[in-house]
Amino acid sequence: MFTGLVEEIGTISNLTPSDPSAGATSGTTLTITSCPTILPDAELGASISINGTCLTITSFSNTDPDSSKWSFTVGCAPETLRRTNLGSLTTGSRVNLERAVSASTRMGGHFVQGHVDTIATIMSVTPDGNALTFRFKPRAHEGSADVLRYIVEKGYVTLDGASLTITRVDDAEGWFEIMLIAYSQEKVVMAGKKEGDEVNVEVDQVGKYVEKSVVGYLEGGESGVPAILEKIVGRMVEEKMREVQQKG
Repeated sequence: MFTGLVEEIGTISNLTPSDPSAGATSGTTLTITSCPTILPDAELGASISINGTCLTITSFSNTDPDSSKWSFTVGCAPETLRRTNLGSLTTGSRVNLERAVSASTRMGGHFVQGHVDTIATIMSVTPDGNALTFRFKPRAHEGSADVLRYIVEKGYVTLDGASLTITRVDDAEGWFEIMLIAYSQEKVVMAGKKEGDEVNVEVDQVGKYVEKSVVGYLEGGESGVPAILEKIVGRMVEEKMREVQQKG
């Protein structure tokens, strides 16, 4: 579990295919450097968010007197490379990093799982004073729900691991916007992205749970009859039966 508050921007120093003969289709090991803030308490097997993707630390180095040489590695499965923008990283790419929450963590963002729902493409970047407005178009995945249904104005969305507030949504045209203030531009990788680049998207999980509960309530009846109709009809029948018994 994460908060969506990026702690540090790291740099990809090496990408190694798990099976060199198969390329990225077999998965990739990433080595990340330039991240001294998050490594002093690193542990093998610990969860870490890389561009909003929850991954596991498989090795690390944090004992060299020169902290610029500290690094850690994570493994990316083929599914991870397909469903996130990690598959497009190259040596030198910068990534947002956040350690998993602890009992003393301030929840300044929102509850983030690190499970990327889809990728969105940047449609435009528009300056607004010292802020930047980004417009995104989410990618649709076959067999999965359109994530735009969970994105609402003034709600939360996680983009490359950063918790951000949605400023506009257009369901008909299939896009949404966020505003990146000057301070955040210095703290996350998105400020360096441009039109056509991609970001990882994780929607607020609350919307998914609410939708499932409501759908279950409305459509949980037998023979495809919505449960709410069954309840209404059942109550009407009970009332009629009571009237008949009272008259009888």
